[in-house]
Amino acid sequence: MIRLETEEIYLRALEPEDLEFIYLIENDLSLWEVSNTQTPYSRFLIRQYLENAYQDIYEAKQLRLVICDKKTSEVVGLIDLFDFDPKNSRAGIGIVIQNTDQRHLGIGTQALKLMIKYAKEHLHLHQLYANIATDNIASIKLFSKFDFQEIGVKKSWTKVGNEYKDEIMYQLILK
Repeated sequence: MIRLETEEIYLRALEPEDLEFIYLIENDLSLWEVSNTQTPYSRFLIRQYLENAYQDIYEAKQLRLVICDKKTSEVVGLIDLFDFDPKNSRAGIGIVIQNTDQRHLGIGTQALKLMIKYAKEHLHLHQLYANIATDNIASIKLFSKFDFQEIGVKKSWTKVGNEYKDEIMYQLILK
């Protein structure tokens, strides 16, 4: 049995009571750049999403887990596998810690370590990839810590306001 927990955090499946947290994340303009969001999400749409969250990764082609503080059970972030491709044994991976005060405390490191282990040992994936804006230094450091390798730069990839930003593609071959 794989345990998705450390001494400080645990990962769990989405629950209906996560509606408000997801609503805050999905409608946080400062996060739209990393999630490629263009428009706000209603509570109705998020409720529908949560009602279908029971689908496993093979049906939905994605897996979103909630990052919780082990001491308080407070929801602090989300970690996703997306673009799941079982034929080629790969998926994209992304993480968000909602409260800026809780960033740089090692939560993302612990969550990413757990998800990499899950992807390798339970899903038997061959590789994970992440797309990170060149100015997202914290994410670059986080993924580099786990030996994600830069494999290319997509020039002028993401429009933010009136400018275009480059995006780096990182890849981790799971051994």
